[in-house]
Amino acid sequence: MKASLPTIDHLVYASSDLQDAIRRLEALLGVAAAIGGQHPKWRTQNALISLGPQTYLEIMGPDNSPPDPQSPRPFVLDELATPRLITWVVRGDDLEETVAIARREGLDLGEIQPGSRTKPDGSVLRWKMTDLTKDRKGGAIPYFIDWGHTPHPAASAPAGCRLQELTIFHPEAERISYLLSKLGITQKVEKGPLALEATILSPKGHIVLT
Repeated sequence: MKASLPTIDHLVYASSDLQDAIRRLEALLGVAAAIGGQHPKWRTQNALISLGPQTYLEIMGPDNSPPDPQSPRPFVLDELATPRLITWVVRGDDLEETVAIARREGLDLGEIQPGSRTKPDGSVLRWKMTDLTKDRKGGAIPYFIDWGHTPHPAASAPAGCRLQELTIFHPEAERISYLLSKLGITQKVEKGPLALEATILSPKGHIVLT
């Protein structure tokens, strides 16, 4: 698993209000995100913008339709004061080995679990993934996904943008770089307060999204 830029599966942009985040990003990037669907397990919903043939921006917000969630939503969605890039996701085809490597390095990626989402057209996307609720150094370490035979969401998401660069900022930059390297990932990491910074080529030019 070599996770240079082409194998970044998607970036997660979290917001306490999905529609507001869609409007913000359309104004910033010049592309309107398409509604993806709901995640019943987490009581969340999302919208997508393609960032390349197999890379996309996932805008995630709470699903406030009944019933109420039985546990806190991921990414502290209900508490976010400002929308932001909150984590990133890497494709893998041997998630069991990835989890085992991380565990040997003292990093808990959680158990591998199935996921699914029903699209507005009624079709269902299915995947398996590591546990997105794990801390993973505040989201500086990605979670991992395997789409199996499911068509990749980037193929049907609104086009016009492309991910140029992702930079991870973390107070323990050397430790993050080490952990990523053990997971087979070459990724730019710089010392600083925890943040993700994506440079995106868009219809409105090069945009830095944080």
